[in-house]
Amino acid sequence: MQIHIENMTCGGCVRGVTRAIHSIDPAAAVEADPSARKLIVQSGKSGAAFLPALAAAGFDAKLQ
Repeated sequence: MQIHIENMTCGGCVRGVTRAIHSIDPAAAVEADPSARKLIVQSGKSGAAFLPALAAAGFDAKLQ
């Protein structure tokens, strides 16, 4: 799944969003592109499951 994260702009942000994703699914594969503000997540969980954790970490996330 792809998630657009408007305020992901640097490596620190990538670490933050990765921690948020892994708090929901520790086995998820995460690929981040801060320049495109795009996160690609491979997980057995639905994309909606990750949005509250990302919001709690301070990231404005939308499923694409």
